[in-house]
Amino acid sequence: MDNLTHSLAGAVLGQMGLKRKTGLAMPTLVIAANLPDIDAVAVLLGGHHHLALRRGITHGPIAMLVLPIILWALMLWFDRWQDRRGKRPANRLPVHGGWLLALAFIGTISHPALDWLNNYGIRLLEPFSSQWFYGDTLFIIDIWVWIALIAGVWISRRREKAGRADWRKPATAAFTAIFTYIAANGLLSVHAEKQATKLLVARHDTADENYQPLVVANAVPIEFWRREIAWRDALKMGEGNYILGKGATLSPEAQRHRMDKLSTEPRIAAADREARDFLFWARMPFAETDKEGKVIIRDQRFDSRVVRNNFEVVITPRD
Repeated sequence: MDNLTHSLAGAVLGQMGLKRKTGLAMPTLVIAANLPDIDAVAVLLGGHHHLALRRGITHGPIAMLVLPIILWALMLWFDRWQDRRGKRPANRLPVHGGWLLALAFIGTISHPALDWLNNYGIRLLEPFSSQWFYGDTLFIIDIWVWIALIAGVWISRRREKAGRADWRKPATAAFTAIFTYIAANGLLSVHAEKQATKLLVARHDTADENYQPLVVANAVPIEFWRREIAWRDALKMGEGNYILGKGATLSPEAQRHRMDKLSTEPRIAAADREARDFLFWARMPFAETDKEGKVIIRDQRFDSRVVRNNFEVVITPRD
């Protein structure tokens, strides 16, 4: 998810009452909720090399153990450093080492939990396994999640400043609403994918009992009740739509994704490191050839005109 969502998630956890457990609780939760994205420095490599590095080792089990401890140590040092200089705020709660460490873990773990929800992918087991996991539940920027998080934090803060005893309730309500919203969207995606799969199987050669296409229901901005369907099998790919209450529909048109041909020509991918990195990340890659004979590789998940230029590689096959 985007970093505003991660930050607000940390803030909501704090407003649910965790901020009162120890000094520096709120900054620890917010920083921890963004901490795994330190791998964003990979974009400095240029091209698409960062795709092979993002959402990997800093989102895996070792990072989930190490990153909170590093943050915890830094926050303890910061508190003591301020105290030595006489700059420690008088109204700050005493720092409780145990609770501070627990909050660092809670905030950090919230990050991959949210990142898993979209279709971009996350390698939850890196470095032990490079397998990508996909939640296919929410769009990477979900305005309804923003609204719930912002409302929960804002109303909770207002009540807290007013001295009301129920200041935790708005944040708790927001957390509960978002959890329910996520669960409902997850079920919606599963239903969309099952319906689309049935349609594909029905129009395929019924003699092929092993036919099992890959179907992905991509969440879209704002319209949480709708999904864009992308599908592929061993040779072809296509698209469709799903609307809650109306069901799934598939476009009658299909085209070859040509990845079967590309995979039989290792020199094409092996000749270009950027293509290798892109294919390592890609979930639904397809290839096209332009008039100059260059191979353009894209991913069905991100093939809209708005973003396709950010998710494509152009390579020249070598003889």
